[in-house]
Amino acid sequence: MLLTPLQTPLRRTDQHLPDSTSKYTALFAWGLRISDIVVVVLAGVCAHWLRFGQLDIGIIYERAIVRGFTLALIVFSASPLYRSWRGRGMAREWLTMVTVYTALFVVGAIYISAMKLSADISRLWRLEWYLSCLVGGTAVRIIIRRAAAMTRSRGMDVRTAVLVGDSNDAHRIIDALHHNRWAGIWVLGRFQAGDLGAKVDGVPYLGDVSDLAEYVELNHVDQVWIALPMSEQKRINRILEELLHSTADIKFVPDLFGLQLLNHSVEQVAGLPVINLRASPLNGDAYLLKAIANRVIALVALLVIAPLLAVIAIGVKLSSPGPILFRQQRHGMGGKVIEVWKFRSMHAHQEADGQVTQATRFDKRVTRFGRFLRRSSLDELPQFFNVLQGTMAVVGPRPHALAHNHQYKTVVQDYMQRHRIKPGITGWAQVNGLRGEIDTLDKMKARVQYDLYYMQNWTLWFDLRIIAMTVAKGFFGRNAY
Repeated sequence: MLLTPLQTPLRRTDQHLPDSTSKYTALFAWGLRISDIVVVVLAGVCAHWLRFGQLDIGIIYERAIVRGFTLALIVFSASPLYRSWRGRGMAREWLTMVTVYTALFVVGAIYISAMKLSADISRLWRLEWYLSCLVGGTAVRIIIRRAAAMTRSRGMDVRTAVLVGDSNDAHRIIDALHHNRWAGIWVLGRFQAGDLGAKVDGVPYLGDVSDLAEYVELNHVDQVWIALPMSEQKRINRILEELLHSTADIKFVPDLFGLQLLNHSVEQVAGLPVINLRASPLNGDAYLLKAIANRVIALVALLVIAPLLAVIAIGVKLSSPGPILFRQQRHGMGGKVIEVWKFRSMHAHQEADGQVTQATRFDKRVTRFGRFLRRSSLDELPQFFNVLQGTMAVVGPRPHALAHNHQYKTVVQDYMQRHRIKPGITGWAQVNGLRGEIDTLDKMKARVQYDLYYMQNWTLWFDLRIIAMTVAKGFFGRNAY
């Protein structure tokens, strides 16, 4: 239905829209705050049961839990843990939660050390308390997010919004908000900015920019979304002037949908607002978390597979003359050349400078034992030492030969963006069937798309999922020769 500008103003009561200052917003916010405090206490009790096999907590551990409760009230309140996450994914909130909980337990450890209580309190109990808090905090957030999504999908706890603009991006914004009701953003209609177009399907036409401020005030609109090309600065300034006295949130969606963005964000540099079109997808807390996880996983893996490494080393030595390990030059993070270690799977041979020939089915260079190693990916186990060294990650884009990088970077879009993070022993492309020989350009394009998806959507849980998929189905591949 189309409305003439402000002759029949769209009021909440007319359209049965709920009040955006819904009681549910406060309910979810306070529910999360209270749940985090409860989690700290219950996790301490649970950790005591895990450590000592009983719920009868002594006075020393009771005092420790009370201290944790008190510290949590202070640390959580001073942290960004409870900023609005409406419309945002779980990954960033989870990283913030991990950082805050870690800070809580670090402060607690400093207090225990300063008061010389370390001898009285089990370190294993403190570790189990910390891990139990992370599990409980994650579970609470999943439950509350799902409850909020269900509530908002039913039209409750929403924020009302109007759209300004007629660009092609307006269609995408409307579709995205309509198909993601869990975000709780209700688009009331559209205002036209100048003569950039006449119609955007899916929402009522409410008038031009001159009618915007009055409509926003009369209907208590929460958000104004501006969808205009960045070249339309004059029109954007006019919209801001019209809304000078409005308390509505104003969101600008620049015309970037046609660009391949990587970890795009907005920040201030020297007091200037800067939009990152491409930036390292792992920085700050995320970089530190992944670095710690990489080394812990690599160290545990090497301790577990040490006997297997010895058996494989003997098998390689007996299979043919030559070294046990084979070192290949690859591009690492930032395009720097690194040495990647593998068990030697081929007869010793020499190739022409700059030439790298991929192994193919029935390749005569590959030894019989080496063929088994390559098909099972056991030849790549020494790369856990690369992870400990810091040149590789457990999960990431697989490193290609230098010659292949030079070949594909000019014919595959965004190929070199893979090198914004450390290469991995396994990756999202590999567990989706793209491992081993890449004999067509389409396969390489598909591998790059999988790698970029991983980089744009990284979380620690995503890494653990890929590792689990590698163990479950990734060791034997049809394309690994």
